[in-house]
Amino acid sequence: MTLALRSPDSVGALISVDNAPVDANLTSDFVKYLQGMRDIDNANVRKQADADDMLKKYVEALPIRQFLLTNLVRSPKSQHLRLRIPLKTLAVSLDYMGDFPFKNPDEARYDRPTLFIRGTKSHYVADEALPLIGQFFPRFELKDINSGHWVMSEKPEAFRQGICSLNTTWSMPKNRSRCRIREA
Repeated sequence: MTLALRSPDSVGALISVDNAPVDANLTSDFVKYLQGMRDIDNANVRKQADADDMLKKYVEALPIRQFLLTNLVRSPKSQHLRLRIPLKTLAVSLDYMGDFPFKNPDEARYDRPTLFIRGTKSHYVADEALPLIGQFFPRFELKDINSGHWVMSEKPEAFRQGICSLNTTWSMPKNRSRCRIREA
């Protein structure tokens, strides 16, 4: 959202997943996630299953663990898995991650197609924020998905379908092979 508002010509279309253009208080869970990721990074694990076992101590929900573990990569210098995100930077930035730098929609606006995907069990995109979203992003559409904050991990098929539905209303590439509806 910030990039789209700062440099609208560099963003052709925008999808915001369970985030609104407001200052938000992060839940205390993020501190636990960070500690779990630190433990994994310090343990020199070789298998993702071992990292998942370690993370269970901090995160009960499998979809959230799976999302966090997408940051694991094999170190080119060894056979150990490492996190690709700089944990020290994340740790010092955690208190500010919920801040949104724009306060006045009259000073910044993004007039291109925008989709807000909202997890209906999450507090990050409240109904009260919708008018402000419309001021910053006047061409926004809202797609509600029955999930918490980790929409793409908790409800991957609903998330995929929400994005694929854009092909009918936005100018999207003709190749929609990833958007074929899967039979249940």
